[in-house]
Amino acid sequence: MSNSNKTIVETAIATDALSTLVAAVQAANLADTLSSEGPFTVFAPTNDAFKALPEGTVDTLLKPENKNTLAGILTYHVVSGNHKAADVIGMIDKSGGKANVKTVAGGELTCTTENGKVYVHDANGTKAEVVMPNVETSNGTVHVINKVLMPKKA
Repeated sequence: MSNSNKTIVETAIATDALSTLVAAVQAANLADTLSSEGPFTVFAPTNDAFKALPEGTVDTLLKPENKNTLAGILTYHVVSGNHKAADVIGMIDKSGGKANVKTVAGGELTCTTENGKVYVHDANGTKAEVVMPNVETSNGTVHVINKVLMPKKA
């Protein structure tokens, strides 16, 4: 899937499976940031990934008073630069099976491969599979994942 003339946000809006992510990005006032020049690499959780969170989590996060928390979670899924799947796999191979990447939120994600698939691990041990790699956009690349990643709890 290539939407190289659309921004990350426009691409997500056009992808039914990412509608919860779009609502969250809009609620956190991140649409302008993720529409800017970038480039960004976004690990984008599907609607099912959000549904798998404990009941009420998404509704709570979408409330205006939780905007900063939501923004922190969302920017934890964003890495500066345009990293295609081949780049990510190259980083993993070069670093002996695990590549740590710094997120825009300041935390770290760990990328690994297993049986030819790429996985992204958060600071709490959640392991998300990249289910649709390399969705090209005008300001970066989106890799669709099957879990929501969370920054380390304070």
